[in-house]
Amino acid sequence: MKKLMIIGAMLALTVGTYAQTQWKVDPYHSSLNFEIKHSGISMVNGKFTDYTGTLTTQGEELKDAAFDFTVQVKSINTAVDARDEHLRSADFFEVETYPEMTFKSTKIEKTANADQYKLYGQLTIKGVTKDVVADLYYGGKAESDQGVKIGLKAEAVIDRFDYNIDFDPTAAGIGKDVHIKVHLQFAKQ
Repeated sequence: MKKLMIIGAMLALTVGTYAQTQWKVDPYHSSLNFEIKHSGISMVNGKFTDYTGTLTTQGEELKDAAFDFTVQVKSINTAVDARDEHLRSADFFEVETYPEMTFKSTKIEKTANADQYKLYGQLTIKGVTKDVVADLYYGGKAESDQGVKIGLKAEAVIDRFDYNIDFDPTAAGIGKDVHIKVHLQFAKQ
């Protein structure tokens, strides 16, 4: 009886493993963007250009999916070299001490709207981990001779002070809320 239970457990584990689909972010068709208020009158846009990410789904479903992203913070790009160097310094991201930021999902919930989800996860910046909730939009799936790909978009707002990015503590010149908009294309592995 004990052998039968072990075989049954192994079979269940094997079936669960095969039901998973692995996806890898396609950096040529993805972008990690942000914007933050400047001087209370305009927005500064930027992006990170060096990152890796995976998505694990149960079959093709997103509701039980798992995201795992790592961003090289020194890849920050606001199109102004002097500003980018300042953002890499101890005043902001302190990239020498904290070279990476990460995001790991904890849960995905389908909303009442078609192809829209709530993405819950933990974002780590400068060694500080906080729970984040993002709106996640499923853009669809495409199949070609280059394989199977899916498109997603995620949007969230975080408070930079939560992550010890506290240059300009009054937020008079640099806003506290960072609007994140991520466009993602994943390739099936």
